[in-house]
Amino acid sequence: MTDLLEIANLRLSYPGKGLRATGPEVLRGVSVSIAPGETLGLVGESGSGKTTIGRAVLGLAPPTGGSILFDGEDITHASRPVRRRLARDIQVVFQDPYTSLNPALQIADILAEPLIAQNRSAKDARVAVTSLLDRVGLPADAARRYPREFSGGQRQRVAIARALALRPRLIVCDEPVSALDLTTQARVLDLFIELQRSTGVAYLFITHDLSVVRHISHRVAVMNRGVIVESGRTGDITTVPQDPYTQRLLRAAPTADPDRQRLRREARRQARLAATA
Repeated sequence: MTDLLEIANLRLSYPGKGLRATGPEVLRGVSVSIAPGETLGLVGESGSGKTTIGRAVLGLAPPTGGSILFDGEDITHASRPVRRRLARDIQVVFQDPYTSLNPALQIADILAEPLIAQNRSAKDARVAVTSLLDRVGLPADAARRYPREFSGGQRQRVAIARALALRPRLIVCDEPVSALDLTTQARVLDLFIELQRSTGVAYLFITHDLSVVRHISHRVAVMNRGVIVESGRTGDITTVPQDPYTQRLLRAAPTADPDRQRLRREARRQARLAATA
């Protein structure tokens, strides 16, 4: 099967201070791929470069080297018209649903906006909004309410509905559940899985939490300081990681089992003692 997204030897540096200055490399030769209908979990701590990969795929951060192919097309430095066309196929769900939703617009207008931008009629957009709300488990009367009237989990469902509006083939999910409580996290993750099964959409799922990618991902790539330190099947990476950095991430992941949590705390303590010895 041909990969839907193929990132090869990607390098990226943000501008530094001063005229023509270049900052340190944020991405240092990253290579990952995603098949149609697959979820790749991209895991790492803050500053590891994982969000920068998502921004590069979306065209928000221009790479300084390497390539990004989408369905065989090189989109590494795609022009604005090409990006507008790609919006049908590549969408995003951000971490904070409230800041990504216009507080002055009703939900119906928020969901209709991308459809109308792609030259759908207002009538077709209204029908699609009703269908989208139903798909993400929100009542029809939600269309006439404002983002502030919803809980965090409900707002994230609205953000997911907006991402689905154009029937994309890939959604970049940038920490989409990290601002939610554990119970709401589980519900939203289940929604992502259900939507993938029904639509065949692929996810680049960016998170710092290995327990989250265990729930949703087919494969996992672990990032540290701009490089992939370990990748493979989710079951392997989240149970018997080989890289010390991945092992540290696994020990830091929360768990509802008090015995397992106690063991993880002890493992972290032993690791700190070994590091200072």
